[in-house]
Amino acid sequence: MAEFTMELNDEQKEVRDWLHGFAADVIRPAAAEWDEREETPWPVIQEAAKVGIYSLDFYAQQYFDPTGLGIPMAMEELFWGDAGIALSIVGTGLAAVGVLANGTEEQIGTWIPQMYGDANDVKVAAFCSSEPDAGSDVASMRTRAVYDEAKDEWVLNGTKTWATNGGIANVHVVVAVVDPELGSKGHASFIVPPNTSGLSQGQKFKKHGIRASHTAEVVLENVRVPGSCLLGGKEKLDERLARARERAKAGGERVKNAAMATFEASRPAVGAMAVGTARAAYEVALDYAKTREQFGRPIIDNQGVAFQIADMRTSIDAARLLVWRASWMAINGRPFTAAEGSMSKLFASETAKKVTAQAIQILGGNGYTREYPVERMHRDAAIYTIFEGTSEVQRLVIARTLSGMPIR
Repeated sequence: MAEFTMELNDEQKEVRDWLHGFAADVIRPAAAEWDEREETPWPVIQEAAKVGIYSLDFYAQQYFDPTGLGIPMAMEELFWGDAGIALSIVGTGLAAVGVLANGTEEQIGTWIPQMYGDANDVKVAAFCSSEPDAGSDVASMRTRAVYDEAKDEWVLNGTKTWATNGGIANVHVVVAVVDPELGSKGHASFIVPPNTSGLSQGQKFKKHGIRASHTAEVVLENVRVPGSCLLGGKEKLDERLARARERAKAGGERVKNAAMATFEASRPAVGAMAVGTARAAYEVALDYAKTREQFGRPIIDNQGVAFQIADMRTSIDAARLLVWRASWMAINGRPFTAAEGSMSKLFASETAKKVTAQAIQILGGNGYTREYPVERMHRDAAIYTIFEGTSEVQRLVIARTLSGMPIR
């Protein structure tokens, strides 16, 4: 078990500086253009693939970093560059992780390479879980998967929403209900291969922020996939469902809490994204406050501005520490006895919203225009308090964990 540390080792520093250089030289110069276009930045993704950032190998190396700091460090640097483009680069990882976590070795070897493609022909993948009536309330999912034993095929029907890369992906990973009586424990994940009949893109969302990331509905109408596309396989699913039925008889609440724990482990990465956006806005505000003069002196000479800068940096550092702590705990198998994963995501996401708003205030009228990046950063920051569980859901998880009570 790696000891918790606040100091990156030499290898981590080298990776951090490499990512920072890519974010500064490639992502930032393209950020405003792709925000305005509201399109997937394929050329930037291709550049990321050429240097090895857009690849399973890179994310696997960071994910298995024994200190737990690889992923949050990478997320912070890329999202420091631009949140929308960074999400386009890392979004495929959501689907890849779904396959890594649940798939067989054969499924991993078959499908993950198809998610990324190569530097000459980049592909993306989509993880499809949320639905119009089932976002944070995963137990309300309605997309169904029914097994056709005669053909050894699964038939999927339903509508997914808020899917990053939904509809444009080469490979879709779809979560569906196979046993409605088991709530979230009655779910299973399926690979929908390229060009499968019945899968189509629904509404593409025109968003307030992260505009360079494609977000859309995915419609499934009698989508048939081979039995081999059930992640983990039928035998493993049947065994899991049998155990879940026994546990449900003993106490349904315990089943529900186990599902919540799965989401808890992924939240520090989102916190790291928020830290990156907040840090970017803070740096713009600090530089502006030191160079912008009013009444014959830099505006940072005024306590009203200087104190805001101090608060911004303090909150960013505190958020990073919460993210690092939770990430270290997760990789080392330490239980989140105080919902530390949700704490990190809650505080970091709220910090990003506040810091980006303060940056606009410090820049004044300039901050409100698109000539300066803090306007875009503020729009982007709004998503962090919404996806991967809203701030209200995070507070609910924390309160339930601390009290042991079924707070609603």
